Amino acid sequence: MASLSLRLSPITRRRLAAFKANRRARVSLWLFATLFILSLFAELIANDKPIVMQYDGQWYFPMLVDYPETEFDGFLPTRTDYLDPFVQQQIKDHGWALWPIIPFSYQTLDMNMTRPSPAPPDSRHWLGTDDQGRDVTARVIYGFRLSVAFALVLTAGSLVIGVVVGGVQGYFGGKIDLIGQRFTEIWSGLPVLFSLIILASFVQPGFWWLLGIMLLFSWLGLVDIVRAEFLRARNLEYVRAAKAMGLPSRLIMWRHVLPNAMVATLTFIPFLFTGAIGTLTALDFLGFGLPPGAPSLGELAAQGKNNLHAPWLGITAFMTLAIMLSLLVFIGEGLRDAFDPRHVQQRLAGPAQETQHA
Repeated sequence: MASLSLRLSPITRRRLAAFKANRRARVSLWLFATLFILSLFAELIANDKPIVMQYDGQWYFPMLVDYPETEFDGFLPTRTDYLDPFVQQQIKDHGWALWPIIPFSYQTLDMNMTRPSPAPPDSRHWLGTDDQGRDVTARVIYGFRLSVAFALVLTAGSLVIGVVVGGVQGYFGGKIDLIGQRFTEIWSGLPVLFSLIILASFVQPGFWWLLGIMLLFSWLGLVDIVRAEFLRARNLEYVRAAKAMGLPSRLIMWRHVLPNAMVATLTFIPFLFTGAIGTLTALDFLGFGLPPGAPSLGELAAQGKNNLHAPWLGITAFMTLAIMLSLLVFIGEGLRDAFDPRHVQQRLAGPAQETQHA
């Protein structure tokens, strides 16, 4: 850590110190990162297959290999249902199995329920089941991972397109900027949600199809920010000096202009991230998002609306989205303040004054 801090510039160290001084943003970052890292191992937390098992002295890894039921003295050469009471009794009699904390995956139908679906929370299903008998806790874990992964990829793609388009407009100006501005104005004037619904109705939207469709519109929010920064920086003395030395435009944009433009762009990324999650949830809620059966928070919210007699569905969807988006907003506010010189001085002056009074 000491060597890393030595390699950072003084202004970067001040920004990091200002972000760390913002306790709400720092705690939100740790909580969100911890939740996302845990969700990456969702298969080890919630799954209808044992992590590892031993049967008649042999080792089996059901999460990695699909074993036929005949492997465990069953009758059919089909894929083993490890929740089947017969299979569970065979494993108990001939060996042992290490199960995940939640013995259900996001698509698992609990065929041994004693209550009609949707069932309220109990010791078997911590957050209850949905109207199809699927465990809500497992769907929340997988849905959280899918939503964050979707937003990460969409934000990265939007960042690349937005920076390229805005940078080219701002750096070259003239007719390129004029034509680009007219195009972005027309494109941004389209009703985004309705356009997404229309485009999604032509194909069966999967993860990548939906990502591509949303990427058509999500980059527009970055163009104006990047364009303004490039317009400001292209007339600075060091940029003019680089032009006078004959440095190619692409290298000037990459080495000299882009680092300054990224300061304002980075503060916008968390809010773009929250917008991606919100749009995906809205599409899933309306039925135009991910395919049926996918672990979707929007689909869980729709089930809460359709099953008002099962309030745990709506409450779970609301709390999950509220906590997730609140953490992202707090992180975004911390980044915005860290890159604002006025907030940096205020954040760093507070601990210094407390030290003097002490």
